[in-house]
Amino acid sequence: MQEDLEVPARKRSHNLAHDLVEKLTQRILLGQMLPGDKLPSENTIVQEHGVSRTVVREAISKLQASGLVETRHGIGTFVIERAPEQGLRLNVDTALGVRSILELRMGLETQAAALAATRRTDLQLAQMREALDDYQSLLANNDSCVEADRRFHLLIAEATGNVCFTEIMQHLGSAMIPRTRVNAAERGAVDLSKLGQLANLEHEAILNAIKRQDPDAARAAMWLHLTNSRDRFSAS
Repeated sequence: MQEDLEVPARKRSHNLAHDLVEKLTQRILLGQMLPGDKLPSENTIVQEHGVSRTVVREAISKLQASGLVETRHGIGTFVIERAPEQGLRLNVDTALGVRSILELRMGLETQAAALAATRRTDLQLAQMREALDDYQSLLANNDSCVEADRRFHLLIAEATGNVCFTEIMQHLGSAMIPRTRVNAAERGAVDLSKLGQLANLEHEAILNAIKRQDPDAARAAMWLHLTNSRDRFSAS
């Protein structure tokens, strides 16, 4: 009888550790904790997340196994630089490469937008709004808004609650917003400011659908945005 009671308890502890790993991994992948940063103390994590020390230790062990952190005995646990991934090489220095990336994103991010619409938190919605506000401010000043653009799409991936989306988007890195890396001669005469303004309108449609928690509208808005981005680039 005692063994029967212990099995659900162990399963619950494992699930809590998995959830904690997901949350900490998201923070690392989104750059909220950078290489060299020290993780909060065990006591702090226990208090912040309402879990036991056993759960925290299991989660830290999993983060170590995934190569995200290392523990220095007597000092603490630190985020470490991730080793370069092997096997996936993305060529975004040509027009063809950019179109290929956009087609990949069409498959990935339409589903991410739909999931984000049903799973996002108010905080995540506010962070998306902030990213678009930054985008618009930079655009108005003729400054590069690539990083704000990338942050908006990463936040949508985070709002899915599925770390796999964040992992893939993070792995894409600068390839996610690759248009400025293409050789100017191959890119042709492109008004980047105009493209930015059009993308801004499409971003707002995506955000509004996520705000309304309408997955079908979010999926459609993201599809339209990425399809238009591909077509605009192909026409340049």
